[in-house]
Amino acid sequence: MNYDLIVIGSGPGGYVAAIRASQLGMKVAVVERESLGGICLNWGCIPTKALLKSAQVFSYIQHAEDYGIKVGSAKVDFGGMVSRSRGVADGMSKGINFLFRKNKIDVLTGHGRLKPGKKVSVEAADGKIAEYIAKHIIVATGGRAKQLPSLPIDNKKIIGYRKAMSLEKQPKKMVVVGAGAIGVEFAYFYNAIGTEVTIVEFMQQGLVPREDSDISKELTKIYKKAGIKVMANSSVESVQTKGRGCKVEVKNRKTGAVENIDCDVVLSAAGVSANTEDVGLEAVGVKKDQRGLIEVDDYYKTNVEGIYAIGDVIAGPALAHVASAEGITCVEKIAGHHPEPIDYNNIPGCTYCIPEIASVGYTEAAAKEAGFDIKVGKFPFSASGKASAAGAKQGFVKVIFDAKYGEWLGAHMIGYNVTEMIAEVVAARKLETTGHEIIKTVHPHPTMSEAVMEAAAAAYGEVIHL
Repeated sequence: MNYDLIVIGSGPGGYVAAIRASQLGMKVAVVERESLGGICLNWGCIPTKALLKSAQVFSYIQHAEDYGIKVGSAKVDFGGMVSRSRGVADGMSKGINFLFRKNKIDVLTGHGRLKPGKKVSVEAADGKIAEYIAKHIIVATGGRAKQLPSLPIDNKKIIGYRKAMSLEKQPKKMVVVGAGAIGVEFAYFYNAIGTEVTIVEFMQQGLVPREDSDISKELTKIYKKAGIKVMANSSVESVQTKGRGCKVEVKNRKTGAVENIDCDVVLSAAGVSANTEDVGLEAVGVKKDQRGLIEVDDYYKTNVEGIYAIGDVIAGPALAHVASAEGITCVEKIAGHHPEPIDYNNIPGCTYCIPEIASVGYTEAAAKEAGFDIKVGKFPFSASGKASAAGAKQGFVKVIFDAKYGEWLGAHMIGYNVTEMIAEVVAARKLETTGHEIIKTVHPHPTMSEAVMEAAAAAYGEVIHL
């Protein structure tokens, strides 16, 4: 069968690209070897948020008296939490199936590979192979947990994020290797339900090393208070898995000191590797860079006519919303529209631990390194009426402006529901809003979002509530 577009992979890049292409009048098929929605909907973004919500509810119950409510003792039903998470993921995957039917998109079940002549072969689970032809093909095969030499994942004692959300039994002790978004989210979840957690991070900054240093310091303080052990600037030298548990040898990179940690399981959360193997890239001559990522132009076209790539298989942030935006931009260009290239300096990043983290643009250090003369404003949620009423006074909003022109260079937030607040900054930066315009934008009271206005005012010495 011939198509205008075949998308290999149905994650948030692939399925969004397919739907937008169908809206633009193309005949579309999607190749998927597992569940519609890819890792994000089935084993990443969505089910992890369900687990985190369960942990947060458990925490609320434990602190019910802080809100004037008396309840009996609460117990964790670990299996129930996992079951709820899987149910949420299954529901979302079925939603993608509904959207595909609505938009008349064919689903080709199996492993997709590129073939010369703008063909895609699809190998079904029973080994049968069918070939399809398309004018355009998008590779959207996503990523997987990165394998470290010292952490060979066996999904028994050394696990990846996928196994971490479907363990049969709650571990008493866990070592999390990697303090990026995946690592700190799972650390929060397991700590909140009673697991003893240690985080090991290679980078000197420690927790969330890509965030502004003030965010990292605040989260470290909060995590340590919650009983999570944080070992920054450290590396895992080896893991012994003989016997009932694990023995993790951790080396401090500054002092050289070695510490052995006993635990039940080790979670490898050291990042993502692109799924660019066994896709047929070599067969059709698609170029990859030194990291194994597919090389593309501003509209995601590879060096081979008619073949494109989006999401985790190309350079850029490995984020679901980035893949979706890339998919839409790609198919609109294919359809003859004139979309703007994506501004990768205005991509929001969100981490859903408690407290949440959200950021966009330059960190303070990066803005200085780029040569900007800057104004920095900070507003703590301890001074926010809404945060006090919600019992969520941890954290702050930090904003960075160019002192000369008032350009909004960056924003960094840590606190209750800040992932819902960052879009204001993204939109304002897109519209080239200045610091003074934000100060004069009336924010509703009482809200957490007032902290954005107050932080901007603090940068210019006009803050009212500090």
